[in-house]
Parts: sequence; structure tokens; C-alpha cells
Amino acid sequence: MPLTNVQIQPGFNKQVTAVGAEGQWTDGDFVRFRYGLPEKIGGWEQLTSKTFVGAARDQLVWADLDGRRYSAIGTSKALIIYFEGAFYDVTPLDSAITGATFTTANTSPTVTVNKIAHGLSAGDLFTFTSVTPPVGAGYVAADFTTNTFEVVTVPSQDTFTITMAANAGTTVAASGAATINPYVKVGPLNQTSGFGYGTSGWGGSSGVISTLNGSLNDDTAGTGGSGTSITLSSTTGFPTSGVIKVGAEFISYTGISSNDLTGITRAAAGTRSAHSSGASVEVYLGWGSASLTGGVTLESASWSLDHFGSKLIATIKNGKTFEWDTISNVPAALTTRATVVSGAPTKSVMSIVSERDRHLVILGTETTIGTTTTQDKMFIRFSDQENISEYAPTSVNTAGTFRIDSGTKIVGAVKGKDYILILTDTSAYVMQFVGPPFTFSIRQVGSNCGLIGQHAVYYANGAVYWMGQAGGFFVYDGTVKSLPCLVEDFVFTSKGDNLGISFDNGEQIYAGLNHLYEEISWFYPKSGSTLIDRVVTYNYTENTWTTGSLSRTTWYDATLYDNPYATEFSSTGTPSFPTIQGVTNQNGASTYYAHEIGNNQVDSAGTKTAIPAFIQSGDFDLSQGGDGQFFMSIRRFIPDFKILTGDAQITINLRKFPADTAASSPLGPFTISSSTEKVDTRARSRFASIKVANTSTDQSWRYGTFRADVQPDGMR
Repeated sequence: MPLTNVQIQPGFNKQVTAVGAEGQWTDGDFVRFRYGLPEKIGGWEQLTSKTFVGAARDQLVWADLDGRRYSAIGTSKALIIYFEGAFYDVTPLDSAITGATFTTANTSPTVTVNKIAHGLSAGDLFTFTSVTPPVGAGYVAADFTTNTFEVVTVPSQDTFTITMAANAGTTVAASGAATINPYVKVGPLNQTSGFGYGTSGWGGSSGVISTLNGSLNDDTAGTGGSGTSITLSSTTGFPTSGVIKVGAEFISYTGISSNDLTGITRAAAGTRSAHSSGASVEVYLGWGSASLTGGVTLESASWSLDHFGSKLIATIKNGKTFEWDTISNVPAALTTRATVVSGAPTKSVMSIVSERDRHLVILGTETTIGTTTTQDKMFIRFSDQENISEYAPTSVNTAGTFRIDSGTKIVGAVKGKDYILILTDTSAYVMQFVGPPFTFSIRQVGSNCGLIGQHAVYYANGAVYWMGQAGGFFVYDGTVKSLPCLVEDFVFTSKGDNLGISFDNGEQIYAGLNHLYEEISWFYPKSGSTLIDRVVTYNYTENTWTTGSLSRTTWYDATLYDNPYATEFSSTGTPSFPTIQGVTNQNGASTYYAHEIGNNQVDSAGTKTAIPAFIQSGDFDLSQGGDGQFFMSIRRFIPDFKILTGDAQITINLRKFPADTAASSPLGPFTISSSTEKVDTRARSRFASIKVANTSTDQSWRYGTFRADVQPDGMR
């Protein structure tokens, strides 16, 4: 019998049923399409054995005037430079806290640091300077000044604990002296509900801290079991009513009795969970009285990174703008921390450099520079030309301001060919340099097209692509239009066993370009997850969509480096950079990879792990009569691979009816090598589909056409 070819279109179609997707691919992982054919993606290698603290939220690769290449990574806890195979910590420091003392316990490495209203939280990083060690404890000043420290616990608003490298030799109370230099706070790891506009770096936090005196179960009861009160170690500094945060849970209360918070409501916002005795408790306040509706979202930590010549510009979301310059002395610069940009606003959503005309544009910023309470998330400032420290407009400079009005906040912005596209939560604006006397023009170009997260937008191939605030994809190429997507329901809709995107964590979504394969990928968290664990990819040349499980928190295209660089976060990982004394895993750790190298996952020691790629087709029916009226008999098939390194597996899934579970009657998997000419089968079904996969290291493939000996085989 002549062989029958099964023609399968490139790209995934997840909008229809398996039967409706005849002649299409419906699922896969770690695959892409090239020249219309599916293939396994390239591998990746760990760039260094070090893992760095926190979740990476933005990444920038640039070169200085001498051609030296740098990568900057802004995480939820730090600002890190990658240079010539090594990491450098350039995190800016917050205001110094003077007058701290130490309390030690004999034979214990736990040291209590005493400082009234220190304002630190568990997990915060800091350094010590000007140290006089506690008398008789057996420590010298270098034990405190050599490394970065992590706040382990916060017993009260006036104390916190650290872990030393060695045990104390004796018990000492409130001895010695030190200055605490906190790392600048970036923000919480994840988005969460809050209560009002907020007064701290990311909103809501008051700095008033205590601990639980007794555990809290995952139910409505308080520590006393009454269900109406919570007992703390101290209520000093607590308002008579308000909201507290324990872990990720917000709890409201209406009164105070001694060390008890009374009239409690568990899970006033967020999810109720269990908390152990000694857990940190923090007062959360808004502008004026706290709202108990939980209607405000506390945005997750984020950075915007750009460069002004050789100078790195780094803005903490809803925080300050910093600079780090390499031009004067590279070795010295690598051990120098970023500093605040003089004259710049102190609370802004993000910044971006207008490269052609050399202005620094600061978005969602203060109407009165230096007054954080005047932050207007629709207000834009731009610096004087060539002067990033001058923002006050005068008759002799090019500094200026705009306020846009369609939406409630600027979410993100991206540079196009000769413009900056600014995206609010509802609309799109184009900002263009026009020269004196106006410097820039700005006009609205789209509505009902808001951006879901700050980094969910990318410019490529002459157009801007982004993920919408309420779902869907958009493109701007002179006009704003929706981007058709055949995996849209899978990505955005949670129904049944399908887990679409977690809109509550949309701020984490990161878009990245891989120009080597003409792909834009959006890395996102699925519903029920607080961390990125999926990816959706659009090939703008072949107009195809794929989905997968590759989890990357940032991605930077191969520009100055030969390969794309990307980061992966583990919430349970313990970082090895910077060197943190008493480090825990409460901040998690990130790994740095170079992609499109080989066929495997490779760690810093050279150990290979397989990339389990697969692709699955929709159902096809090749029998007489069509549409499953007749059974078909598949007697053999001919493997067809354009590329095959090592082995691959082909499975034929069979179904009599669309409601049948295909996996219940698979044929195979058949192991295919470059020498396999044909595979004999004994298969009988109304519908069939194919799956191509690999399971071992050093395997790669590009699949061609499924050709099979198919004959009609009756109606029963």
C-alpha cells in the first residue's frame, strides 16, 4: 500500500479540541519551530558556580568606552555586576544607623543587636562599620566588618539577631558599639494585598515590629484559642487598632489589652496560614487610617536598568534612582557601590534613557522632587540634555515634565527605533524627541491595551510586543493592534485542569528576545504559583506560538555576548554571593545561565542533565469516509527527521472516540535512531496522534513528516 503523509502545520493550537486540531500541533515543551518544522531548543550552561541573593527582576548588558562588557542584575535584595566571569556587589546602602550594641550568649553564635526603632526586618542585608566588639565575648572587629550580614530574627522593634561564624566565649549584655549600614530595600519578593497608599519603600510597612508569643494555627483561632485575640511579646509602638502582617498573612485588630491584640480578623487580605511562636509581626499602615478591604496591591520588588554611556542607571520601582560608573577606574569601580543620582526624584516607577538625544526620562515620579508623598504614577520628568542631575526646567536647559491622563499608573516603557512607547494600565503613548523649545512630544496611540507588568514588553523587528493587563497580546508598529494567539486560552484562562496565568503576580512577568531564532518569550507564573514557572513564545517571522515550562526571571538577548543570558530563581536556595554571614534561605537564590549552547542543561561543574523535550499533535483520521466514521489500520510508519543526534522516541496515541483518554492505549514509544528505516506496528483506531520526544542527554532533533501505511478497517 502507498504511504500516507500526515501534514502538520507549524505552531501550537490550544484553542480547540484534539480532534478539532487535526493537522496541527497541540502541546509540547522545550521546542521551537524553524522552517516550519519542530525541533528541540538549545541547551544552557551555568556561567559561574556562585548563586546570588534574591530573585532577579531586571538585567542589562552594556559596554564601556573601552569595549569592556558588563552585565547588571537587579534582584529583590541586591544590585550585582557580572564581569569577566565573576560577580561584584554594588548594591547601594541606605542611611546609616548609629549607636548599636551587642548582646551575646555563652557558647552560642547568635548575637542580639540592640538599637531602638532599628526598622529592619528578617531577611534584610547590611554591613557593619565602626565596630567596637562586645567586651569579653571573644570577637574582634573584623568578625563583624569583613562580611555582609543577614537579619535572622526580629524579636522586637528595638532588637534583631544575627549569626556569627563562631560561638561567643561568654554572656555579655549591651556591650560594644557599631554602625549598621542597611542595603537599600527593593521590595517584597511577591505581589501581595495591602492597606492604603503606604509610607515605606514599597508601601504599607511602618517599621514597628514585634513577635508572636504563641503559635497561630491555620484556622480562625488566635494564640489563646479564643479566636478573638493574638498574644505578642510586646505591643510597644502599636496603634490602638490597625493591621499587622505575619508572614504573608494580613490580620486586622480593633484593640489592645496588655500584650494582646483583640478583635482580630484572620486573613483580612491574602491567605490564612499557620505561624510559629516567635514569628515576626509588623504593623502595616496606610496614609491616615488603614483600610481593611485589602484593595491595594503591594507591588513586588523590581528594577529598571539602562545605561547612559558607560554609566549604569538603576531605578528601584517606587524608589530612588542610582548610578554606577566604570569609566574612571574599572578595578576600583567593581568594589564601589552604586550611589543616588544627585538631583533626581526620590520615588519613581522607573527610568529609561532616550539615547539619541541623551536625556534621562523618569516615569511615574514626584511632582515635587524629594517629596515622596507627591509621587504621581502618571507624571513624567526628563533631565537636561547630557545632564542626568538637572530636572528643573529653565530657559537655558531642556529639562521638562509631562502628565499623561489615560489610566491610573504608568506600568512600563520601552525604546523603539526613534521613540519611547509608554504603557499605562489601560493605554499606550508615544514619546518622541522634537528638540527646542518643547524637547519632547507625547501623544496617545492606543486604548484598552494596558500592560500587565513592567517588564512584559519588548521591541523587536521594528515593532513593540507586550502582554495585556487583562490578558491577550498587543503589537505597536505605527498603530496598536491585538496580536492573534492560538494559545491564548491556555495562557490566560484558569478553568478545569488548566491553570492560566497568575494575574496577582503579573508584575513578575518578563519578556525577552532571542534574535538568533526570532523569538519573543514571556516568562510568567501560572495560577496558584507566586513564582515564574512557565513560558509562552512568539516567533514573529514564522508567526507561530509555543508554550513550555522553562522558568527564567530575566532574559537578555545575545548582543555583546554570543549567547542569551538568563536567570533562574529558587525560593529554597541558599545564595553564595555576596558572602553573607549567617545566611539563610529566606531570600532564595538565583543562578545565571548562558543559553543556546549544546543540547543539555550543564551546571558549573560540567554535569549534564537531559532537557526532556517533546511535541504532541492533534488527532488525525486517514480512513475512508473521514471524520472517524471508519477505523483505520496503521501497519507501519517511516521516521523522518531533518536532524537527529542520538535517539528520539515516537509514540502513536490511539482513540476510538474523542472522549477517550489517549494515554490509555499508546503504541510505543518507539526508539528511533539515524539508522531506523521503518517501524512495524499493529494499530487499529478511529483517531490517532503522534508524540515526538527525547529523554536522555546529548539528544537533539528536528522532526519532518509522519508517513504511515494506513488502510481502512471497517466501521466497528
